[in-house]
Amino acid sequence: MKISFAKPGVPESGTVVVMAGEGGKLCPAAETLDSRTEGALARAAKAARFKGARGSTVTLLAPAGTGLDRILLLGLGAPRDLNDLAWQDAGGHVCAALAVNGPSTVSVIVESPAGCKMAPAEAAAHFACGARLRGFRFDKYMTRQDDDGKPTLAALRILVEAPGEARTTFAPLDKVVDGVVLTRNLVSEPANVLYPESLAETARRLEDLGVKVKVLDEKDMRKLGMGALLGVAQGSAHPPRLVTMDWNGVSEGKSKKAKPGKGDGPVAFVGKGVTFDSGGISIKPAAGMEDMKWDMGGAAVVIGLMAALAGRKARVHAVGVIGLVENMPSGTAQRPGDVVTTMSGQTVEVINTDAEGRLVLADALRYCQDTFKPRAMIDLATLTGAIIIGLGEHTAGLFANNDKLAKALTQAGERVGEAVWRLPMGEDYDKQIKSDIADMKNVGGRSAGSITAAQFLKRFVGDLPWAHLDIAGVTWAKADKPTVPKGGTGFGVRLLDRLVADVYETK
Repeated sequence: MKISFAKPGVPESGTVVVMAGEGGKLCPAAETLDSRTEGALARAAKAARFKGARGSTVTLLAPAGTGLDRILLLGLGAPRDLNDLAWQDAGGHVCAALAVNGPSTVSVIVESPAGCKMAPAEAAAHFACGARLRGFRFDKYMTRQDDDGKPTLAALRILVEAPGEARTTFAPLDKVVDGVVLTRNLVSEPANVLYPESLAETARRLEDLGVKVKVLDEKDMRKLGMGALLGVAQGSAHPPRLVTMDWNGVSEGKSKKAKPGKGDGPVAFVGKGVTFDSGGISIKPAAGMEDMKWDMGGAAVVIGLMAALAGRKARVHAVGVIGLVENMPSGTAQRPGDVVTTMSGQTVEVINTDAEGRLVLADALRYCQDTFKPRAMIDLATLTGAIIIGLGEHTAGLFANNDKLAKALTQAGERVGEAVWRLPMGEDYDKQIKSDIADMKNVGGRSAGSITAAQFLKRFVGDLPWAHLDIAGVTWAKADKPTVPKGGTGFGVRLLDRLVADVYETK
């Protein structure tokens, strides 16, 4: 979707969006159009019992007294609640209302009602961000679409005071949305198109943004002793890959903010990239197995995040590491009861081959530490079904060995509307993964399944400030939200970009 900003003014033709606050109070541009239509807009709002509630709309078609095709009146709700997320939702609501069977170009007059603390230019930038987020659509494999279902909205012309300021504010947001869109596209791709080799090549494209990308193949990983990752991959016809992405945008200035972690190393992000998870020999039930194409959601978030940081030229040294495998049953597949030796030298008894993501991350986490000496490390994975039982499909599970890092992640999530909830860890949970024949086993039973998975990962981290985000419940949406259409969500890209901006980025 093309976004442009221009000086305010009421258009003479086409489709225009105007706004109303709490109680249905019309903003100035809406009042102007109401006058031109001899009160038709206010009468339509009254007939629809429109009270200006957040996200509510009223449409007036071919309004008399104007040359317009349509007026869309958008409710903003209480002015005191109009923060950046509310304005993003407003953009999403407009995009959803006009995306199909509407005009190709829409003019939106952004005005901050009395009581709104956000300047119109900043509001307009976040409105545009929300519209772009909601405008995502994955339809590349659809060869036939009914006209009623085809998207028509191609451009938003946002009319606002100080359009130059709006354009400047929107520019970095736009790059972050690019990262979200990239992640959504990746998790939407089928596994016959996206597998370890092809996903690694997708990551290579970040070199165009100035990211240094390195791809390790099976031979490289065998030399490094990555027995856990290779054990997961051995049942597939597709060989594994491990990809590193290095963005160094640090200037000479230094941030004065307190940062979780010590030293001058980069902040690191590690992602699970199981491009399809059949469960291996411990095979999953057939129902819903098609969803396992997005078991590489953690890796997709890391790729999208690195694209966002590089795209907006973030003043930070950040690295991304992703372990890419396909978990399949075959004559060469890993068996329950096998023992593997990880890159760290620790041994793991594989009780369940469907608990494979933690094995991939074990070696990826160790490689990240040995190679980059990071100051802090955050991993993301669609790791456990247990987290969905515990937190549902709206909140990610957060586990950490560092209170400052956990707090920073929670606050970043609140700022961008991607909620995380910290769960406990401890010695009692750690005992559940004790093995009789190896250093540990890869599952700890049905109870506290997400926690014991985190305890497993913690054994490969040491004293480094570390956090684990279990995003199994939030990677795919089953219903539309204002800025998140049904399908791949891209959850985590905006959260971690906000973390970097708030905590690690040089100012």
